[in-house]
Amino acid sequence: MTDKTIKENAEEKKPLNFIEQIIEEDINSGKHKEIITRFPPEPNGYLHIGHAKSIILNFGLGERYKGKTNLRFDDTNPVKEDVEYVDSILEDVKWLGYDWNGDVRFASDYFDQLYDWAVMLIKKGLAYVDDQSGEEISANRGTPSKPGTSSSGRNRSIEENIDLFERMKNGEFKDGEKVLRAKIDMSSPNMHMRDPVMYRIKHAHHHRTGNKWCIYPMYDYTHGQSDYIEGITHSICTLEFENHRPLYDWFLEHIYETGKTKPRQIEFARLNLSYTVMSKRKLAQLVEEKYVSGWDDPRMPTISGLRRRGFTPESLKVFAEKIGVAKRENIIDVDLLEFSIREHLNKIAQRVMVVQEPLKITITNYPEGESEWLPAVNNPEDVSMGEREVPFSKTLYIEQEDFLEEADKKFFRLKPGGEVRLRYAYFIKCNEVVKDKNGNITELLCTYDPLSKGGNSPDGRKVKGTLHWVSAEHAVDIQIKQYDRLFNDEAPDSYKDRNFTEFINLESLSVAKNCKAEPYLKQAKQCERFQFERKGYYILDKESKHDNMVFNRTVTLKDSWKNKIFL
Repeated sequence: MTDKTIKENAEEKKPLNFIEQIIEEDINSGKHKEIITRFPPEPNGYLHIGHAKSIILNFGLGERYKGKTNLRFDDTNPVKEDVEYVDSILEDVKWLGYDWNGDVRFASDYFDQLYDWAVMLIKKGLAYVDDQSGEEISANRGTPSKPGTSSSGRNRSIEENIDLFERMKNGEFKDGEKVLRAKIDMSSPNMHMRDPVMYRIKHAHHHRTGNKWCIYPMYDYTHGQSDYIEGITHSICTLEFENHRPLYDWFLEHIYETGKTKPRQIEFARLNLSYTVMSKRKLAQLVEEKYVSGWDDPRMPTISGLRRRGFTPESLKVFAEKIGVAKRENIIDVDLLEFSIREHLNKIAQRVMVVQEPLKITITNYPEGESEWLPAVNNPEDVSMGEREVPFSKTLYIEQEDFLEEADKKFFRLKPGGEVRLRYAYFIKCNEVVKDKNGNITELLCTYDPLSKGGNSPDGRKVKGTLHWVSAEHAVDIQIKQYDRLFNDEAPDSYKDRNFTEFINLESLSVAKNCKAEPYLKQAKQCERFQFERKGYYILDKESKHDNMVFNRTVTLKDSWKNKIFL
């Protein structure tokens, strides 16, 4: 049995989630011959990891059932939308490894059809023009236990409503002066069914239609009809739209033509991640108020931020698979996300040695002016990645934390009179500590055992400590940005009486500017990922220059967050 067959059998035996169960029932009953899903972002910000889950789900269903997945921008609010967001979303979807069905679609492509359907609903007596302001409409909508109050516009004649709606389209009224509402039920227990607004006036330039329109359809009116136009079979969205489903179905019911595909809306639980905020509005606030450097700041949960931090598409797909598709809201521990990227990078990342806080070592018995190149394993998880050579010379750097002048028996790194193994190299012994006039340690004088090449001693003596190191003569100077979680609190936006920005971790970014790396990193390419031995996983930043190499920490080798205490 081939590896491919084993994988396919494993996938077949995997329990179906509730969405897959619905789709398979529809296929088996003959309701649908082809499955068509869609990913419909609003171009009003950058996508975050919650959207990544939705992308993976929708495109994954299209792949699983040999169907299609459309990419459609629900661009109904020109005030908040921008081409920058469209471009970033296209990049995110491609980076995750997906290709959409046909051309990229836009809800604005359907504005003429949506307008015609709105006129049709007016003619059926199912929509009317209202003169009330947004505040008045909200106040008169009532409460879940109290029916709403009907607007006087509700009793307008069909002819008057058609005339007013056309004049709205022609730009005769100011923003907010009139709206078009669906005539449904002002006493419905579902507040979304109490004559929802279908169109509002916005004299604003649209990124695609320019100034053609000054009335724009609301999301609830646009979404289902766009699905219908595209022949979507299963419209998958998050739980906050569950109460919108009756309205989704109501609009479709009144435009549906026999023989066409009527989409079915299915809701699943959105992704809530600990130590993170997932609201686009709050993410935008972080950017606008300069808490972060931009939407792609590596501390942000945006897809572009995760990409810049060093996450891989594969790790996000594994993460999405681990958390599954649920019907109820819950909070996913960010540790699981970090575990997913560690697991993947451990398999694919090139190993290198980098000293982040250098302490100089002089090997007193090593020949002056000489050096040698020693073989080093690129990745013990993948022998096909081969080996590289690292230079060894008289002067080296180790980490400051790897030496203690006064150390107990449990300290297995370097100490006066102590011996350690240098990775891939030799045993060294510390003989003398050199200090400046202020008592600060500036150098260690050591000797090496030339018979311990490769880290093995011919006499069988055991050395417990193994340190990474860099040859001073060959070292490459780099900067490292150490990123940590942006918030100290597990649920920073869950407090009604406190602003989520109060919980920002002021130590979420630190910069190490005097780092020493082995010369292999000279050939590193932008966005290439590495494991810095004993430290963590890092990526060469996309804006890094050849003469100013900057690496971003993706994640540590092990979870150290739970050991931190914040007061």
